[in-house]
Amino acid sequence: MMEYGNAAWGLRELSLEEQLKLTQSMGLHLLELSIANWNKDLLQLDATAEEMATVRALYAKYGVRPDCAATGNDFTSESESEVRASLDKVKRVIDIATGVGAKVLRIFAGFSSDSVVFGERFDRTVEMLRLAADHARGTGVRLAIETHGGVSAAGDVLHHFNTVSTRVDMMRQLLAALPAAGIGMNYDPANLGAVGDSAPERWFELFRERIILVHLKDFRDVTGGVVPAGCGEGRLDWTKLLGTLRACDVPALIEYELTADIEDGLRRSLDFLKKNQ
Repeated sequence: MMEYGNAAWGLRELSLEEQLKLTQSMGLHLLELSIANWNKDLLQLDATAEEMATVRALYAKYGVRPDCAATGNDFTSESESEVRASLDKVKRVIDIATGVGAKVLRIFAGFSSDSVVFGERFDRTVEMLRLAADHARGTGVRLAIETHGGVSAAGDVLHHFNTVSTRVDMMRQLLAALPAAGIGMNYDPANLGAVGDSAPERWFELFRERIILVHLKDFRDVTGGVVPAGCGEGRLDWTKLLGTLRACDVPALIEYELTADIEDGLRRSLDFLKKNQ
């Protein structure tokens, strides 16, 4: 059975202690820890052992676990130097995640359009993921590639397009080339729906053995694209999705993305999930 928790992205404008207080008040015991993914993150790449100990103590104070962590990276960039810098970052974040006791670290394959990531560029993406997994070996941290498209924005309206991690065939190739013990999938059905997948729930059955983390949110259709929404408030078929996820036994983190009403959005989403699980 899934255990619900809160994902980090929508909480990015709050301090870590405020995030933990909110998570505790919702009766949840999982909060995804954002590491060097946002300028307000408590832990950046130069995090010290003392800062990691402070984070562990904060989580313990509120009865919340730092099992899941997250960072940002792009292994699909055209620039090899940028890709190598991204790998160095992920390696450092793995070290920090280990220091706080995380078990899963959400990363990305990258945000370039699937139309340009092929041949040598695709192979390089796979190699970077493999090297990241190699670095995590023996740490107790397992990497999770998020199903995430590329995104362009016009004000509050978002346009998502396919990347290597939102196409079934390309994700199959990625995972087949990577060690299952070290790297799996962060399944985000809303991101798949946003790039036009009409049945994102099918991904659960296709990749069930590699799914180690789930993000739950939604997007609402508007002219020109989509806007973030709470669970049950957008384009996803939640009856099918939750029916599928009843067989899921990995952490399921609520990722309400709008910072302006983050507490209300998280609570609405949790209420919906509990009523319909």
